[in-house]
Amino acid sequence: MSKVINFSDAASIGIHSMILIAKAKFPLNAIHLSEQINFSRHHIAKVLQRLVKDGYLLSFRGPTGGFLLKKEPEDILLYDIYRSIEGEIDYNECPQNQHTCPFNKCIRNSIINKLSKEFEDYMKSYTLKNYL
Repeated sequence: MSKVINFSDAASIGIHSMILIAKAKFPLNAIHLSEQINFSRHHIAKVLQRLVKDGYLLSFRGPTGGFLLKKEPEDILLYDIYRSIEGEIDYNECPQNQHTCPFNKCIRNSIINKLSKEFEDYMKSYTLKNYL
């Protein structure tokens, strides 16, 4: 089935993992997260290392290691997590980058940009604390 807005597995892993980590009282490792969200521990570890690099998580090695939040839950927007993994949302008007449309009226009529903006605004209106 086709999707207008693509919410990748990586973005889903990042957001779900961050919520579980925020709820935990101790570091959670990729194995534990894998059991909770049903994704490969390798994929989870790769996504979470991106969030470590961008300053949202701390990472600890060893048998009691795992991931902890580096910032307070109320200071991390869902959009921060999404942007860390996917990058900024692209508001390109025309997917073909055409300066002149061959039609008198745009087929898309900027609906993709409108929906993308609504998605961005939604993601910016919630923090991790909203899910605790």
